[in-house]
Amino acid sequence: MSETPLPADNSQAAEKVRSFPRKPGVYLMKDGAGRVIYVGKAKSLRARVGSYFLKAAAEDPRTARLVPEIRDIDYIEAESEIDALLLEARLIKDILPKYNRDLRDAKTFPYLEIFTHEDFPRVRFTREPHRQGTKLYGPFASPRGLRGAIQLLQKIFKFRTCELDIDETDRRWRWFRPCLLHSIEQCTAPCNLRISKEEYRRAIRRLQRILDGGKKTLLAEMRGDMATAARELRFEEAARLRDEIEMLESLDQRGKLETHVQPEVFPIDPKRGLAGLRKVLRLERRPRVIEGIDIAHIAGTDTVASVVRFIDGLPFRPGYRRMRIRGLSGPDDTAGIHEAVTRRFRHIRDEDETPPDILLIDGGRGQLNAALAALGDTLQRMTVISLAKREELVFTPDADEPLRLSRHSFALRLLQYIRDEAHRFAQHYHHLLRKKSQLGE
Repeated sequence: MSETPLPADNSQAAEKVRSFPRKPGVYLMKDGAGRVIYVGKAKSLRARVGSYFLKAAAEDPRTARLVPEIRDIDYIEAESEIDALLLEARLIKDILPKYNRDLRDAKTFPYLEIFTHEDFPRVRFTREPHRQGTKLYGPFASPRGLRGAIQLLQKIFKFRTCELDIDETDRRWRWFRPCLLHSIEQCTAPCNLRISKEEYRRAIRRLQRILDGGKKTLLAEMRGDMATAARELRFEEAARLRDEIEMLESLDQRGKLETHVQPEVFPIDPKRGLAGLRKVLRLERRPRVIEGIDIAHIAGTDTVASVVRFIDGLPFRPGYRRMRIRGLSGPDDTAGIHEAVTRRFRHIRDEDETPPDILLIDGGRGQLNAALAALGDTLQRMTVISLAKREELVFTPDADEPLRLSRHSFALRLLQYIRDEAHRFAQHYHHLLRKKSQLGE
């Protein structure tokens, strides 16, 4: 028996859409020969596909060529909009539809890329994927939809999206400060070694199962793992799995993907920060050791100073120092900086230590001048700068005007990290002394 011939126009397809569900899914538009000519995704299949048969779609330059060729439409229902987004990308890659060809060929469309060769694989949105060493998903038709999907999946699997070169064997990462994403529980902070490589990679493998369309089997396995963990009294792991399962099951209740797009977090990247400092400070070589000095007091009482040391852009806690500033009778930050720098570099000289490549002072021109006066002729090859909080201006000895670095500059982010760490360490010591004095100890 021969198949029923398709009509000469798209009226039958338009009528067929009336029976489509109002649920997420992917639709496949076909021409008169039954070939799939376009694949799209929808949060509501009936509403989205129905819009192609309105007068506006026939006149819209983006759909004017497609609509007259439509003779039939099929759909595949999905559990959520994010499932539809991922299924759309897989079908486009497999079928290569005529009207998705520009998407398939153009490098300007986005991909989700996983750096599988790294100790702690990062996940990123990219329009320029690497040719090797990574796992690619896409291309995706909607950049904002992909960004929203990444943010939503990150809330579940807590993978990193930064570009840090994390080495699990380098224990200095234990002192690195995680970015905002860890604070809002969207990253497990491998940059601070708060998760093992094996556990982190298990999360990445679960993410890849979702991206490959294996959500149902993954959920079944996770439920089994949760039961095993509970039976073996590993309650923390069981609770984490329970939460991941609940979030995966409720993906369809989380609104439009675009609503999950959040401002990009710009973390500290030690290597890029140091390279940036070499450039903006016009140094002969990339700095390795940076020390930061700050002063803390309340109305000039219990004044203290802190010294923090960073090596290769990472905090080196054994190199931290703190001291009480005793020669002040009131609030005088410049005098406090002068005494702190004098004592710090007297110790370096007496102990025959190697001075830092960069000395960073918390403050403006006045604090910088105080540090320079304290150093006198001991500057040698060391670079001395200061960072003023309000406008984040970088003052240098040789320039009349301060440097104004981009707020997204890796160099500025590293300086802010060092300055803030010196401030935190000084404040901590100050609070200890205040507490002792109030208790009469």
